[in-house]
Amino acid sequence: MFTKNLVVAAPVQFGRAALVASGGHVSAVIVNSGNANCATGTAGHRACKAVCIDTARLLKTKPSQVFPSSTGIIGVPLPTEKISSHLSPLISRAEASVEKLRAFADAILTTDKLPKIASIPMQSGKAAITGVAKGSGMIHPQLATMLVYLLTDVAATPGELRSVLRKTCDNSFNVISVDGDTSTNDTVLLLASGESKISLRKIRTEFEAGLHSVCCSLAEQIIADGEGVQHLVRLEIKEARNRTEALQIARTIAHSLLVKTAWAGADPNWGRILAAIGRSGVALDPKKVSLVIGNQTVCRGSVACRFDEQRAHKELSQPESRVRVRLGRGNYSLEFLTTDLTSEYVRINADYST
Repeated sequence: MFTKNLVVAAPVQFGRAALVASGGHVSAVIVNSGNANCATGTAGHRACKAVCIDTARLLKTKPSQVFPSSTGIIGVPLPTEKISSHLSPLISRAEASVEKLRAFADAILTTDKLPKIASIPMQSGKAAITGVAKGSGMIHPQLATMLVYLLTDVAATPGELRSVLRKTCDNSFNVISVDGDTSTNDTVLLLASGESKISLRKIRTEFEAGLHSVCCSLAEQIIADGEGVQHLVRLEIKEARNRTEALQIARTIAHSLLVKTAWAGADPNWGRILAAIGRSGVALDPKKVSLVIGNQTVCRGSVACRFDEQRAHKELSQPESRVRVRLGRGNYSLEFLTTDLTSEYVRINADYST
């Protein structure tokens, strides 16, 4: 799965082409942090290709089976030599260990404060799914600024992996947002080694549940570690007609600067949420809309209710809080993870390139 941004970084373009050329087979993933290799023109494509060729030569595999990823600042030439000169010692130290997995998770971070790792056993420990992610800013549905690598020892075809990954992303990485910006480099990659000799077809239900659990954990870790984030908000959209309108309303609320800054101050200013719902583009009936903060109804039928403002403030002051919207239109429900917007977010992004 890749970014939906029409401005696409060289490694995403190269990676897409490599998956087609190799029939979905990947022998190695090479990731650099600090440079997105985006908006770098022909030179950026040559640089990406050169790194993959060098990696393939050392691993004695085909360049089309080396998958590249980059994350960092846009518009700066990729320092190919700096990467290629470190490949040999990097590969010589490679091993299958928890320590190396954690080192990889640390190495791919940018403005993240913490590495993101999740794992779940299957078949009584005979197989597993493990995920590593990075992401902190430019987090928005369709995928968010993230690099996510999901690894399993289950045996599966590329087609089987694509099918389960698409469904899982819709209910994990595509229902989160920090700031509403979509990156040029987003990638979610699911790789299966087959080492366990257990076929995905035989354990599909368990595999889908395990993959969902790992991806939801990583998505939540990304949101909690968002740039400048003080408060994670579980935004529940209830009684929508369908997923499309539930997402449309959730995203409008989650991207409202007035709503996000109110959450930064733990201010139960529910009118801002109601206004966002009204301009979402969904043809709803305001008389059926209700809002709940924590366990207090603050608005019913788009009319103010008496509620304990201090209790609502206390709820929103927690590291994690819950806001519920009832639309009175149908039976579809959706949980959307989002955050506040703080002065620290402004500081990080005002100084990012300088």
